[in-house]
Amino acid sequence: MRYLDVVSMAVVVLVMITVSACAGPTAATPPTPQPAPVQPTQAPEPTNARVPTVASVPTAAATATTEAAVTQSASFDPSNFDHSNNITNTWLPLKPGTRYTYEGQSVDDSGNLLPHRIVVNVTDLTKVIGGVRALVTWDQDYSADQLAEAELAFYAQDKDGNVWYMGEYPEAYENGKLVEAPAWLQGIKDAKAGIMMKANPQVGTPSYSEGWGPAVNWTDVGQVDQMGQKTCVAVGCYEDVLVVAETSQGEPGAVQLKYYARGVGNIQVGWRGGGEKTKETLQLTKIEQLSPGALAEVRAKALELEKSAYENSKEVYAQTPPAEQMAPAN
Repeated sequence: MRYLDVVSMAVVVLVMITVSACAGPTAATPPTPQPAPVQPTQAPEPTNARVPTVASVPTAAATATTEAAVTQSASFDPSNFDHSNNITNTWLPLKPGTRYTYEGQSVDDSGNLLPHRIVVNVTDLTKVIGGVRALVTWDQDYSADQLAEAELAFYAQDKDGNVWYMGEYPEAYENGKLVEAPAWLQGIKDAKAGIMMKANPQVGTPSYSEGWGPAVNWTDVGQVDQMGQKTCVAVGCYEDVLVVAETSQGEPGAVQLKYYARGVGNIQVGWRGGGEKTKETLQLTKIEQLSPGALAEVRAKALELEKSAYENSKEVYAQTPPAEQMAPAN
C-alpha cells in the first residue's frame, strides 16, 4: 500500500490544511499554498460522511488480493488498448508536462515525525510493457529534504476508460547510495498489471487489484470507499470527491485512503486502521504545467533513471524496450 512505492515504513507524511474559501477544482490558477503543521492524527472524515469501520473495506487482504489479481490477469487484454498512453480518465488525468507536488508527514519506527514531499512529473515518454504502450511518470520522494526514492511508473488507459498500473521501477536510497530497486512489470516474473482507477467508480462494487508483483511483495488492492465528498487542500476546495481505500497483504489492518477530484486526480492521502504504522498523510500543494525547457529536463532525468534501471534490474527492466519520446502535438 505504498504511495509511490515509499522506500520504508519509517518514511513519510503530512501537513493537513483547512482552506476556508473554496476555489473549485477547475480554477485556472491555484492559490499559493500556506501550509500549517498539524499533529499526525488519523485522517478526518470527509464532510457529511461517516467513515466506515475497517471491517467495511477489504481487510482480508491476502484473499482479496489474490482473487482480484487472478480475475484481472484474465481480463487484461493488450488488444483492448488503443491510444493507451493518452490518459483522460476524469478521476486520474495524466497530461504530459504536468507536475504535482504533495507535502505532509509520517511517523517513523521511533515515533518521530518526518516531513515528507513527493513530486510527480508526467513525462512525454512512453514505454511498451506487456504489449501495451504506457505513459511514463518520473517521481521523486523526499524525507526530511533528502531524496529517499526515485521512480519510473507506468500507466495505460484501456478502451473502456480504466487506467491500468503496468508496473514500476523504484530506486531506494540511504545517504545518497542505492540500496534496492524492487521493480515489477506486467508479464515478467509472474507480475500482473492492475487497475489504478476505474472508468466509472461506484460505491458498493467489489475490490480490485492495483497490480500483482509477488517477487517484490506488491499486492495492493483498491475499493471505492466513498463518493460525493467535499475536501479542502492547499490548492483549493473540491466537491464530489472520490475516496478509494487501499489494503495490502503485507499490512494487515492498515488502510490507506486516497482522495480524487474530477479533472485533477489525487489531491490527498490519509489513513485509518490499527495496523497503520506510519500514519502517512499527504495533500496536494501545487499543480504546475511545465515549460518546454522544464519538460525537457524532466525527460532527461527520467531517461537517466531508465539507464540505471537497465544496469540494476537485469531480470526485469532489462527485458523491456527503451522508452520513447512522444511525437510533438500538432
